[in-house]
Amino acid sequence: MSQQTALIIDDEPDIRELLEITLGRMNLRTRSACNVKEAYQWLAREHFDLCLTDMRLPDGTGLDIIEFVQKNHSHTPIAMITAYGCIETATQALKAGAFDFITKPVDLERLRELVSSALRLGEADTAVQITEGPLLGHSVPMQKLRNKIDKLARSQAPVYISGESGSGKELVARQIHLQGSRAKQPFIPVNCGAIPTELMESEFFGHKKGSFSGANEDKPGLFQAAHGGTLFLDEVADLPLSMQVKLLRALQEKAIRPVGSQQEHLVDVRILSATHKNLNHEVAHERFRQDLYYRLNVIELAVPPLRERPEDIELLSESILKRLSADSTAVHLHPDALLKLQSYSFSGNVRELENMLERAYTLADGEYIHAHDLQFQHAALLKTQVASQHSQSAPPQPEHSLEHVDNLEGHLEDIERKLITQALEETRWNRTAAAQRLGLSFRSLRYRLKKLGID
Repeated sequence: MSQQTALIIDDEPDIRELLEITLGRMNLRTRSACNVKEAYQWLAREHFDLCLTDMRLPDGTGLDIIEFVQKNHSHTPIAMITAYGCIETATQALKAGAFDFITKPVDLERLRELVSSALRLGEADTAVQITEGPLLGHSVPMQKLRNKIDKLARSQAPVYISGESGSGKELVARQIHLQGSRAKQPFIPVNCGAIPTELMESEFFGHKKGSFSGANEDKPGLFQAAHGGTLFLDEVADLPLSMQVKLLRALQEKAIRPVGSQQEHLVDVRILSATHKNLNHEVAHERFRQDLYYRLNVIELAVPPLRERPEDIELLSESILKRLSADSTAVHLHPDALLKLQSYSFSGNVRELENMLERAYTLADGEYIHAHDLQFQHAALLKTQVASQHSQSAPPQPEHSLEHVDNLEGHLEDIERKLITQALEETRWNRTAAAQRLGLSFRSLRYRLKKLGID
């Protein structure tokens, strides 16, 4: 295997020498340039496995070099060296296509991690590429989505994945992770809305033995579990403001402090986040910190709703039915059912399609699901609205009577217990299917089962 080569671009001789020595000890051959013109000359003469560039150069900026490399050497990862605290500059670099950034004075441990991660991108390029995976569909919106995932997988930039509930945001996050340099490291998804507020700091950052009642041993947090890999913050808009402050500090310092500890621990984690809420709206109403929003939303990736890609419904349906009939006689979608599905506006997206086909699969006779086997939620909702209009003359009744409620929390738990039990019974106690039916993550359902004492 030939020795890998890095191009170092900085107008300060001391910085260039430090980087050359550090990379040389990592068995990398180095080339150096003190300005933009010299960097372009090196890039024209040789192939580089990595570029490191300062932001300010005598005849231009590091952004000029990033744009040049993106246009002419798109498979070469490039990292920006910025002054400490220049978050806006770092964000500009990431949006322009930089793999990552590092601040001055250069932390050598952080530099070595960055270089190792960047060089692993070459290994990912030579590995078998994920062309389809769980993101099924040949429609134009899905092709565009996959192209964006290919580009984002080559970066370490935080990505905010926007999209409606049930559209597959976690699948997109997992695909970004699998196609990037961190693919062999952990992918840790967490539903921020499923963690009790009082346990949030411990869940994210870990705790030391004896730090609070019940802390019988040291426990690593989610950041430590994701070290070297990716932490996916689903439903990030549900984080309370007090936790948003602590999360912001962890992202800024790239370090966490476990509950009860006096020491901070460096963590190397890529952050992906998502929510079905409109984060701009949450920021405007002061329910989400603007500074944290800018930290998470360096690059936004929109996941298309199912109604914008009806041509993918056939492929998605085939995949779902194949999974459902894995241990029994195969069941297929009849053309009349497919036409009906393609004309339906899925408010719950792929998750709603899955639920609909699971019901139809259970009720259908024979090897085909016909149009009359499908039950549409919108049709049921319309019937409810019509019935409501007919009863407008009746005096309004409270939705829930307070007559027999002496404990609101206990009453709400009873309602929650009944709904969860019903979902479990309808899915033959398949917890994964029940969680999907209720619109919860598996982790959230597991927490609720434990809280409510449902075996």
